[in-house]
Amino acid sequence: MEPINQTLVAEFLLLGLSEDPDLQPVLFGLLLTMYLVTVLGNLLIILAVNSDSCLHTPMYFFLCNLSLADICSTSTVVPKMLLNIQTESKAITYAGCLAQAYFFLVFLGMDNLLLTVMAYDRYVAICHPLHYTVIMNPRLCVQLVLICLLINTVDALLHTLLLLRLSFCKHLEIPHFFCDLAQILKMACSDTLVNNTVLFLATIFLGFGPVSGIIFSYTRIVSSILRIPSTGGKYKAFSTCGSHLSVVSLFYGAAIWVYLSSAIPVSPRMSALASVIYTVVTPMLNPFIYSLRNKDMKGALKKLTLECLLFCDL
Repeated sequence: MEPINQTLVAEFLLLGLSEDPDLQPVLFGLLLTMYLVTVLGNLLIILAVNSDSCLHTPMYFFLCNLSLADICSTSTVVPKMLLNIQTESKAITYAGCLAQAYFFLVFLGMDNLLLTVMAYDRYVAICHPLHYTVIMNPRLCVQLVLICLLINTVDALLHTLLLLRLSFCKHLEIPHFFCDLAQILKMACSDTLVNNTVLFLATIFLGFGPVSGIIFSYTRIVSSILRIPSTGGKYKAFSTCGSHLSVVSLFYGAAIWVYLSSAIPVSPRMSALASVIYTVVTPMLNPFIYSLRNKDMKGALKKLTLECLLFCDL
């Protein structure tokens, strides 16, 4: 194929999840419902935490930021997909594709690093309870979130700038429902060695690094809990980690599934379907996990609901 300069690329084509016209209304309704549930659920988490002074703790501060990152990452992908289904168009501009890839990398990376920070928070709370308020002070919590944002912003910016140097072939169909970085690199006609090397290194440091940190934290947590003499104390300690551990399992389980689906020879559409898990399903389920498994969160949500009802009556 004849390569064309990136400045001449007008648009890419997002092939989506299915080309069957009969499935489009079903996909539109399903994705719209999941998106609205995701936004509403995570907004409720943010409002509940901010409205209840009992939840003004480091753990819930990080949870608010996780919910905000989930809203942003889903909003980066799903509205464009819904628009394409509604208008029966598959096009996305070159600039729009790069912008989508950039912001998705930022917010997905925020999920990744925030889950790691939350694991560290649980480690300090259980392994060093007497020094918890001193170590996890408000200033450190804000700094940790800002560091996560800075790291992911720089990482996403580096990947995006490296894309600008590439030339693309005339066949610009992306077998996906959003501008996935790996899929964009596959369409390039110029040498992508630098891009792939940076992507590999980022995966090592921002993928295996946080996972290793979470595993280390929970190894120490489990070791500390097993030394607690009373059964009630062990249960209470485990319960403080239950919600976070469930979200971690869901997030990284979905990521591993997507990685395996891309590593083995499967159709691109199957890989795209696997990607729905961590782009749409996981952000939608996070609020339910934290609200159903957490007594304090359920209390805050009930209180928020009553306040809303009273306000509506007025």
